[in-house]
Amino acid sequence: MRVLTVCAHPNPKSFCHAILQQFTKGLEDAGHSSDVVDLYAIRFDPVFRLRDFASYVHESMPRDILEEMNLKQRVLDSAGGPTQRFLASLWLRKKDPLAIAKFIHQHRPKDVIAQWEKVKKAQGLAFIAPVFWLHFPAILKGWFERVFSYGDAYGLTAEGWRGEVKGRVPLLQHEKALVISTTLFREEDYKAGMEAVMARIIDDWGLRYPGIRKVEHVYFYGVPIADADTRRIYLERTYKLGKEFAQS
Repeated sequence: MRVLTVCAHPNPKSFCHAILQQFTKGLEDAGHSSDVVDLYAIRFDPVFRLRDFASYVHESMPRDILEEMNLKQRVLDSAGGPTQRFLASLWLRKKDPLAIAKFIHQHRPKDVIAQWEKVKKAQGLAFIAPVFWLHFPAILKGWFERVFSYGDAYGLTAEGWRGEVKGRVPLLQHEKALVISTTLFREEDYKAGMEAVMARIIDDWGLRYPGIRKVEHVYFYGVPIADADTRRIYLERTYKLGKEFAQS
């Protein structure tokens, strides 16, 4: 299986990176191909900026929605100097909204395209990160916001365009996603309700709703205060999660 692992921790000597190393070793020992994205190492920009709206313009959108977007003006506004604007206006003259939408989506930010290509080629996904405010760190949450875009990760039916959540159409075809979260607080606190919140936002909304067939979320509790034996057990389990990725 081709597995893409996305890691989000600023310290390359962190326990998350030790988890990443063991998980990757388990994948490789089981014969899986492993592609790793270390978001801090590549200095991924998590901020959704004006240019990122190109990721949410897609030829599959209803024509009336595309017409309301005034796509020709968007292209002209982003064309640059007078010469570029003139050439853009010539190109736009006979183009309908669907063709313009396709052009805009193809010209979304290069870093987003590069990440999406990695996601598209993978059969399985894994995410390794500490828990920040019962969610992913901002750099990983921003990765989702910028990379899992309309027309790629999900679509909308007519109901969806009317604001009904049941109109969300899953487009991902991955067999499995694994989330490994390291925590500060103890297991009892997470089992008392904190895990349910994260499962709803990350597992259900972020991964299952876009179409991933199987989602597994593993927590390693109280890592900063864990003793050496506990950390060793965590790492042994991580290796097993990698080696048995396709089985569990």
